[in-house]
Amino acid sequence: MKRDFTLDVYSELIDAIGKNYPVLTYEKFTELNPVGRSYVLRHDVDLLPYRSVEIARLESGKGIQGTYYFRIVPQSFDVKAIREIADMGHEIGYHYEDLALCNGNFEKAYEQFQRNLEKIRMIYPVRTICMHGSPLSKWDNLKLWDVYDYRNHGIISEPYFDTDFKKVFYITDTSRSWNAGQYSIRDKVNDSFRIGISSTYDLIEKIRNNELPMQVMQNVHPQRWTNQLGGWTKELIWQNVKNVAKGILNKLKS
Repeated sequence: MKRDFTLDVYSELIDAIGKNYPVLTYEKFTELNPVGRSYVLRHDVDLLPYRSVEIARLESGKGIQGTYYFRIVPQSFDVKAIREIADMGHEIGYHYEDLALCNGNFEKAYEQFQRNLEKIRMIYPVRTICMHGSPLSKWDNLKLWDVYDYRNHGIISEPYFDTDFKKVFYITDTSRSWNAGQYSIRDKVNDSFRIGISSTYDLIEKIRNNELPMQVMQNVHPQRWTNQLGGWTKELIWQNVKNVAKGILNKLKS
């Protein structure tokens, strides 16, 4: 059986997307507000930013640009990686988690958000942001905007607030599978689609056979995708452990 979540498989996925959809960054999607076919490529850089550089290089080599959301924590924030990815023509955004980092202190979190946004803007003119799920925290980072308004800081969109997921099909590799809601704490949307995706190979075939909706937002975590067997196996084992924990947390919440 062929391995999933390798760079080779991702390359096939990008080829299929590029042949069947106009591909947009989230910033461009927001600006254009297209009514026709479109595919937003979103990347959450949670860990191992060098793997994001590899993914960005692969996409750029095929003439495709996406959006890369960097956290502010050391395991994600890498100035060299951000600059390299931006130089390829990709969009950079802030993958914020300030409310969780500040243990629910809204005022402190808002002040930290502003500082962190300006820190990233010293490298790239950020115009879109996206929350980090912080699955081990009881604090939902989206709740910060119940009190404050990110639009006061030159931000034009945040996917979980500004995307109509009744029209845009959202797919994510959270938990190292596609749309595995039972293992996701917060990376979920309220949509009307019921499209099962069993693997990346299945996703590729659905794209090739025109079985997906007209508009799609795809979220990948680049640290999951590697051809190197040792790194691939480590990610597989560690994610399976996390999935058990996430499954228990979701059952406790229900």
